[in-house]
Amino acid sequence: MRTVLVTGPGGAGRTTLAAATALAGARRGVRTLLLTTGGGAAEAVLGVPLDADAPTPVAPGLHARRVDPADRFRQEFLAFQERAGAALDLLGAAPLDEDELTELPGSEDFALLQALRAAHAAEDWDLVVVDMPPAAETVRLLALPAQVRRYLRRLLPLERQAARALRPVLAQLAGVPMPAQKLYDAAERWEHELAGVQRAVDDPGTSVRLVTDAGPVAAAALREVRAGLALHGRRTDALIVNRLLPTGSADPFLAALSGSQQSALKALREEFPDVPVHEVAHLGGDPQGLAALEELTGTAADAAGTGAPAEGPVRDPWTVEDRLAGDGILVWRVPLPGAERRGLGLVRRGDEIVVTVGRYRRIRTLPSALRRCSVSGAGLRDGVLDIRFTPDPELWPKSD
Repeated sequence: MRTVLVTGPGGAGRTTLAAATALAGARRGVRTLLLTTGGGAAEAVLGVPLDADAPTPVAPGLHARRVDPADRFRQEFLAFQERAGAALDLLGAAPLDEDELTELPGSEDFALLQALRAAHAAEDWDLVVVDMPPAAETVRLLALPAQVRRYLRRLLPLERQAARALRPVLAQLAGVPMPAQKLYDAAERWEHELAGVQRAVDDPGTSVRLVTDAGPVAAAALREVRAGLALHGRRTDALIVNRLLPTGSADPFLAALSGSQQSALKALREEFPDVPVHEVAHLGGDPQGLAALEELTGTAADAAGTGAPAEGPVRDPWTVEDRLAGDGILVWRVPLPGAERRGLGLVRRGDEIVVTVGRYRRIRTLPSALRRCSVSGAGLRDGVLDIRFTPDPELWPKSD
């Protein structure tokens, strides 16, 4: 199964290119599902209304589903309210009714992740194309499952469940109810769902596809996004440059605009030297309907053939290089293409290390060998952050 997460700066046409990518997959005889929260925008592009409850047939081999964040939010909130009933009663809180619930900011992202997990688990599709939020939000969204799982392990560690048999006794002694087992049950359910999302995101067949226009700041705008994706181990399989005007126009205005786009296109190729860059011509308007999308399927099909999914298990891109014999250090190599020194941060906290790249941050647990070392330096060169570790004599095994 292949999963393509289509994102890019706002207004770059990612919904249109996501639909074209899905249609190109279906035209190749691949069972394809398009997931979108775009609602009206996606329906206008596809030319058909979409169902929120089940995938809607759009074309031979192509189905699309509109993810409804409001319905998902109501279901989750009511289920949580039921599980937390005892605690709410203790606080004297009045439960909320279904008809007074409206989704909160961020609920759309959670609903999209849940839909991705469900599609990945169903195994009914060969290709799932996801119309993701704007690029900066997508980076944070793809990092969310691992971050929330870490929070759950810290706040509700599994080993503390061993004390649940003592809660009735403690409740009698304290005179108030103790935290219910339902709290841990809810945490286990969240852990299960988040683990499913992370499996889908981490799958070797999952990649990110960036859509951008050829504006004067396109390369700079995507530089930090690319570094953020790399920080969290996300693979970028292609860059699609949208709405390119034809060159050689006799009109001075169009010629100048086209020249500016070509300069931006050159900068994007230099910024992404190891990523296939595909050009999409401006169609003179916004494509609406399958007939218009057909004009984009050639580019989408070319892009779909790039970055073939890796075979075998997922390999951690953060690798440890042993330089003990020559330099007396171990080096943790972190690929960060697009990262710049001015936005880079590095902090060690116990057995964890916190790496910050611009607005993005990731916390990683140190490999066992590096836990017995101290950080002795770091350097960024050619898109790779090298973190140097020196063995701690008090912790490192001593040879006889």
